Amino acid sequence: MNVPTIQELAAQGKTPEILFWVGCAGSFDARAQKITRAFAEILNKVGLDYAILGKEEACTGDPARRAGNEFLFQMMAYQNIQTLNAYGIKKIVTTCPHCFNTLKNEYPELGGTYEVIHHTTLLQELINEGKIVLKEGGEFKGKKISFHDSCYLGRANNIYEAPRQVLEALDADLVEMKRCRSNGLCCGAGGAQMFKEDEPGTTRINYERTDEALETGAKIIASACPFCNTMMTDGVKNKEKENEVVVMDIAELVAASM
Repeated sequence: MNVPTIQELAAQGKTPEILFWVGCAGSFDARAQKITRAFAEILNKVGLDYAILGKEEACTGDPARRAGNEFLFQMMAYQNIQTLNAYGIKKIVTTCPHCFNTLKNEYPELGGTYEVIHHTTLLQELINEGKIVLKEGGEFKGKKISFHDSCYLGRANNIYEAPRQVLEALDADLVEMKRCRSNGLCCGAGGAQMFKEDEPGTTRINYERTDEALETGAKIIASACPFCNTMMTDGVKNKEKENEVVVMDIAELVAASM
């Protein structure tokens, strides 16, 4: 894929209009890499002036801070802020709500102030501006899709409408789970839970959340977070429904509909 790096642009004396922050999951997780590719494909098609940090991008430090290692978080954050400020970055887009929340709300107090947007918000804006043109009667027209709210997108940052408006633009039949929007249930991965063993209990959170999604009768579970995607996919596999139900990121749905 032809994805410009900030180093290439800097060598030409240019700064991109927007920096695409890929994130750890989007870089290293095989499933999340597909989301990264889909989003980059969209950015290429609409001709957006963007670049990635490539090897200079480090973890935002979100899991370290959530797990209680403040020292490690600040070390990582300072390193990233120095890199971003050195390149004169003003605007960042990311496909991960964890990166989004940390860059937007936690970096300013350490000297890193940027306009940070989540990819669902950018996709909604590009659709509204007519830059993303969707196929008439696309493959998701009339299909039942249920959207799972990511904690860091919804409750933490109050973004509920953007992903739903994108799904409506696809002409999909949006069916809500019992617990949705500000009353949504966590997928079970947030707060660094993704990286630790289960605590004692009667069921896994992602199994309970997947049950709620399957109850809607949706054939597609849409997510906007690589962590949620992993947890919901595991939940679908646990129910042995992977041949009937797919978990897809909003960016993948849009890329397939252009």
